[in-house]
Amino acid sequence: MATIEKNARSQNALIEDILDVSLIITGRLRLTPEIMDVASVIEATLDSVRPTAEAKGVHLVSRLSPQAGFISGDRERIQQIVWNLLSTAIKFTPKNGQVEVTLLRLGTQLELIVSDTGIGIPQEFLPFVFDRFRQVDSSSTRLFGGLGLGLSIVRHLVELHGGNVSVNSPGEGEGATFKVVLPVAISRDDFVPLNKSSNAEAQESPTLSQDLQGLRILVVDDDEATRELLTVILSQSGAIVQAVASAAKALGALNAWNPDVLVSDIGMPVEDSYALIHQVRARPPEQGGTIPALALTAYAKSEDRLRALAVGYQMHLDKPVDPTELTAVIASLVRQQ
Repeated sequence: MATIEKNARSQNALIEDILDVSLIITGRLRLTPEIMDVASVIEATLDSVRPTAEAKGVHLVSRLSPQAGFISGDRERIQQIVWNLLSTAIKFTPKNGQVEVTLLRLGTQLELIVSDTGIGIPQEFLPFVFDRFRQVDSSSTRLFGGLGLGLSIVRHLVELHGGNVSVNSPGEGEGATFKVVLPVAISRDDFVPLNKSSNAEAQESPTLSQDLQGLRILVVDDDEATRELLTVILSQSGAIVQAVASAAKALGALNAWNPDVLVSDIGMPVEDSYALIHQVRARPPEQGGTIPALALTAYAKSEDRLRALAVGYQMHLDKPVDPTELTAVIASLVRQQ
């Protein structure tokens, strides 16, 4: 029975990997970003892989810096990145070996490092580690099975989060080290939850730069988590934010609220951001027709950028957004206006 359950879990994992790769290839894999603490995700993932490591006799070590900070990311996908890296390390590490996970912050970047004392990777194969359906063609790796999709998925998910992943190994039998670099969104010290903030706390607590002080910014995104994320970032930069979920509500807010800047997601259902900006630009200036507008999208294709600029947006940023870049771009738009 245990063997049947194990095989069923393996088969389900393979199916999920294939589905994820299909979404990646077709550009349909979307993130649900939130401000999140990566350390807590790593700890939860370590708990989930610990039984497998213990059963195999592999020792797990974690070194997670409490000052690592927050990122803007999809919690489920970040956990998938960590799980794939840890599972791969455990899979290729023999009994009495060790897998170590390290989390630290270097400037505006967060580094997640997973190293092991496993079978290692030949130097000639290192450039192909993250390719789909590629595995080292040796008797030692063939013993472990799989389709060679996990690390390919890791690379795509990391890149969708605005980061990069690399691998290093001295050679066969010498272990391997994977390093993921992600942009830091807000540090632990800088983060002030909206429902707990006040004028006094705002004066006492460090925040993002106040470049947007007093600006009225209208945020349009159908995803609730993204609206909350943008509201936190922009509010901490001094802006007054109103976030809505549709183009129709955005037009209503434009009439009633008279915002200074429009920030809108491109890929919304029903009526997308292109249709929204077309209607906005058809208005006279006194009704918001010349409002500075910034487009956001999870798809970083050149045609998306060109189309956004052609229909009336002045700037385009890829998701997940970097808070510093977001505030700088908005401030620049307002100065140009």
